[in-house]
Amino acid sequence: MTTTNPSWDPAQYLRHAGHRARPFADLLARVPDLPGDPPRIGDLGCGPGNVTAVLAGRWPTARITGYDNSPQMLADAAAHAGAGLDFAYADLAVWTPQETYDLLVSNAALHWVPGHLDAFAGWLDGLAPGGTFAFQVPHNIDAPLHALMRELGDTPRWKNRLGDVLRHEDSVHAPGVYLDRLARLGCETDVWTTTYFHVLTGDDPVLDWVKGTGLRPALDALADDPEAQDAFVTEYRDLLRTAYPSAEYGTVLPFRRLFAVATKGA
Repeated sequence: MTTTNPSWDPAQYLRHAGHRARPFADLLARVPDLPGDPPRIGDLGCGPGNVTAVLAGRWPTARITGYDNSPQMLADAAAHAGAGLDFAYADLAVWTPQETYDLLVSNAALHWVPGHLDAFAGWLDGLAPGGTFAFQVPHNIDAPLHALMRELGDTPRWKNRLGDVLRHEDSVHAPGVYLDRLARLGCETDVWTTTYFHVLTGDDPVLDWVKGTGLRPALDALADDPEAQDAFVTEYRDLLRTAYPSAEYGTVLPFRRLFAVATKGA
């Protein structure tokens, strides 16, 4: 099992930090009381650490570690470190708990880990009885945001360079697949989806959004050819302008996310 590991630009990612943080707050609202006192918490795919710090606000006595495999993200996350909160390198494709956790949480990371379903059993083994595994992932791989990127990447001009680097439909599974897997592993499981209608502002805001996430593999693949990179981004930008027209109040980006909260039997 390998990890899709694009380079990350924390500043670009955080340009839409408010919109990106809201699903994490909605996820945490469904997490039940934790069994440990003080609790041990792991944030899988912590990114720049801004939402990991939210965990410290919810559980102020907890010992919390944010894990990520991006040196750029971990460098930014270090600014949030403090008493009870630290950050460490980990590749989720191979990471397994080396101690007992009361909560393992993941915010918009698992879609970058091919085969992540197979990791659940090992992660749950690291939970205390009554502990919780909670995550949210984008569930919009069929939306124009991604479909247009894949279609463009599959055209003759770009296929040889981008055909194998963009995320495809199997990067996230159907809600029922997650429910079945977690329930069969002995968890009381709640799975749901929500579509957010983000109102974005500024020039080409949907392009600006995706530059921080889904477009990263394409930007990396074309990084050695700036002229080609600019050409691809321009073609993609024009497609996004048609798919997500602007209004006087901004540009609406519908964005569906999938949530799961699985509590291990006591």
